[in-house]
Amino acid sequence: MHFLSKVSAFIAIFGLNLDDMLEDRSCLVPRDFSRENNNWSACINYSLDMIEVQNGKRPLENNQEDEVVQRKLPKLSDARDGKEVVLASPHDQAGDQRHDEDTSSLIPSIGRDNSVSSLIHCSRSDFGAIASLNRSFRSLISSGELYRLRRQQGVVEHWVYFSCHLRQWEAFDPIRRRWMHLPSMNFNECFVFSDKESLAVGTELLVFGKEILSHVIYRYSLLTNSWSAGTEMNAPRCLFGSASSGEIAILAGGCDSQGNILSSAELYNSETGTWKTLPSMNKRRKMCSAVFMDKKFYVIGGIGGTESSNALLTCGEEYDLKTGKWTEISSMSPVRARGDMPATSEAPPLVAVVNNDLYAADYADMEVRKYDKKNKTWATIGRLPERAASMNGWGLAFRACGDRLIVIGGPRTMGEGHIEVNSWVPSEGPPQWNLLGRKRSGSFVYNCAVMGC
Repeated sequence: MHFLSKVSAFIAIFGLNLDDMLEDRSCLVPRDFSRENNNWSACINYSLDMIEVQNGKRPLENNQEDEVVQRKLPKLSDARDGKEVVLASPHDQAGDQRHDEDTSSLIPSIGRDNSVSSLIHCSRSDFGAIASLNRSFRSLISSGELYRLRRQQGVVEHWVYFSCHLRQWEAFDPIRRRWMHLPSMNFNECFVFSDKESLAVGTELLVFGKEILSHVIYRYSLLTNSWSAGTEMNAPRCLFGSASSGEIAILAGGCDSQGNILSSAELYNSETGTWKTLPSMNKRRKMCSAVFMDKKFYVIGGIGGTESSNALLTCGEEYDLKTGKWTEISSMSPVRARGDMPATSEAPPLVAVVNNDLYAADYADMEVRKYDKKNKTWATIGRLPERAASMNGWGLAFRACGDRLIVIGGPRTMGEGHIEVNSWVPSEGPPQWNLLGRKRSGSFVYNCAVMGC
């Protein structure tokens, strides 16, 4: 096969196109990694040869190469834009491969370090195909090593995980605009109908809920594509505020199993699977929201206050991870249109941080607001997507996804409707929402989390 033909075939096999290779962040190698580079050429040659050997075939003559690519693509073509697939773990995808030699250098002709440097820039969508080459590739991905190296190099892809049905979770890749089904969770009926919170941290999705007598955590691992029981918190709770940064997450406030409002907080490390108790906040609060901003953790709004009152809180609290101290910040919660409704009828503040700027979704007026950190005020900067309906803020997801804000929701309909994913990049100007994806589904979002890895 000629070099350019191998490039085209390799790109096709991994579900990419030439523009993606040169322009998109999810490309196989960095933009400045020239196609003339010997390492790049070796990577192409090795991968194509591996794929041919795996299928028990010798390298074919040039006049047969188009037929080979055409014949082998259909099973992988489901990973193209807009297609809906069922996720499979690297172990599952690699299990039927005939060629399973353990090549510790990954791509021998360029060595392990150069191999890893190239693989770091692959899209997460391609990891299953890469893992199927041999045990070394599979180990690099399923052990989490490649994700840790990506994090160290600042290479992050954000996928959105959400649930519009009580028993099912889905994922959405905003780069390739692809929908994916996660495996079903094995839980009892009590958990299904309990209040639930969700949090993505490292390569894990944590879902918090309650069974008959106690709080429980279910943990989805991206590395194994499976659910398992999560490690119990030191002080189990629900209705808390939470946010993650890399491999750590902080949960603050909430209610214990007796319904007492808490001021305590805990830090979770996804690398070790352990919880650490942090100093308590100045105020106890539940139904609050939380974000990371400027390398600090913030809890915003909620219901609580003193032991004798359950007032709607407009203040926030800042936790400095270096000093371990909490500082109260007045008027940090966006004003919510309560009217005569009880505070508990409204959803926690819909807030998100992009590039260290704090934004909020005002569901009542369908507006987007931005927080002025210096003056501690909120200002309206534009509109939310018109079709993003909610019930007092419930059922609508407003999240940061890399350098963009996303809104997940849909119009209220009788029976099954549609779910939409809209995005806006704040650095590009006032809110102009771009529809990334739309599918038939329940339009009420029960839980949503964004995993960046």
